[in-house]
Amino acid sequence: MEPIHPLSRRKFLSATTKTTALGLLASGLPTGWAGAVGASEAPESPNVNFGMIALTDCSPIVIAHEKGLFKKYGIYSTITKGASWAAIRDSLSNGDIQATHMLLGMPIASTMGLGGSPKKAMVAPWILNRNGQAISLSNSLKGKVGADPKALKPLVDAAKAAGKPMPFAMTFPPGTHAMWLRYWLAAGGINPGNASGGGADVSLITIPPPQMVANMQAGKMDGFCVGEPWNAKTIKDGIGFTAINTQDIWKDHPEKVCAFTEEFANKNPKTVKAVLKALHEASVWLDNMSNRPEGAGIVSAATYINCSADAILPRLQGKYDMGDGRKFKDSNYMIFSDRNCNYPQPKYAKWWLTQLRRWGFTDGAPDYEGVTKKVMRADIYEEAMKEIGYKHGGLSNAPEKFFDGKTFDPKADLDGFAKSFSISALKG
Repeated sequence: MEPIHPLSRRKFLSATTKTTALGLLASGLPTGWAGAVGASEAPESPNVNFGMIALTDCSPIVIAHEKGLFKKYGIYSTITKGASWAAIRDSLSNGDIQATHMLLGMPIASTMGLGGSPKKAMVAPWILNRNGQAISLSNSLKGKVGADPKALKPLVDAAKAAGKPMPFAMTFPPGTHAMWLRYWLAAGGINPGNASGGGADVSLITIPPPQMVANMQAGKMDGFCVGEPWNAKTIKDGIGFTAINTQDIWKDHPEKVCAFTEEFANKNPKTVKAVLKALHEASVWLDNMSNRPEGAGIVSAATYINCSADAILPRLQGKYDMGDGRKFKDSNYMIFSDRNCNYPQPKYAKWWLTQLRRWGFTDGAPDYEGVTKKVMRADIYEEAMKEIGYKHGGLSNAPEKFFDGKTFDPKADLDGFAKSFSISALKG
């Protein structure tokens, strides 16, 4: 890891200007060339500590660090692995870390003060990845339940009637894994309960990602939703199987973001843009499939995911062994740059707000437009990409389709959509 360099801003700017001037003289490239950091572009806060959780989708941050891409844009990076998403949130809020790998729902919830967190405005100017999560079930359900959650309902009903509701785990209540699990269960006629657990047919528990496998092995849960490599590891260890991949619930769904506090982003706009430029290069590198074996090896280290590369790589390549006899090549594997992956689309925050509303996390209808504008900072993304000459795919308001036949139209009645589900915490 690169150490944090205790440079004053004046010394850093002076050193950067001298180095860049020599480089430009040698190359003949003008100021503003992609990758050159001149005095006018230098980060206000060059020392950035990045948070991460042990999941494959931390890869862009790790690769940007290990490949020297942060340094290329004037960022002296360190990486701190968090024990849980709540710990990551708190570290970002109190300034121990300045940027972080984070579940999409977290900056939304934090900005609104939901899910037990203190209200702290956060911004997401970058989507780190799409796809690549899964819902895993214990071996006791193998042959009984597959991708269709309707097969699970009679088993859930019997357990509930016996006074022993089946436990299912997610990683953070307003986060992505919780929403995928809730959506899948509800599509099968199973009520996951409101934000406080009321009305539930099952027991929803919160477990940090790296602890999922051990807890299932100990018999603490019947299923969980988490990112890779922990679903693949569940199969490798012979304790469970994959029921469904999240890209089969919502193709190319948003997943993790690189988040900052709003305060930090406002005070350090050049720093944030430098981070995004480095993440862009790392993401492009990762989506070159010939680089994925090396990438899996890098992120497998104990300081990062702490899981063998051979458990990480196959699903990064779209090779899915579901653990119950189903094997296939999925073209909708985890992506980091392709298909306009990184653009922080406002419609994703709007969908999230409908689901927070649906499950009773909000007190009444949320400010759909206001919260979205505050969190999903496409303006920062567009500025950063313009400065390096990258032509992104731009804003999309196209409807999104889900595996249960539902279509979300971000231009339609958002609160009406939140209320349109037969299983919901909303009344009337």
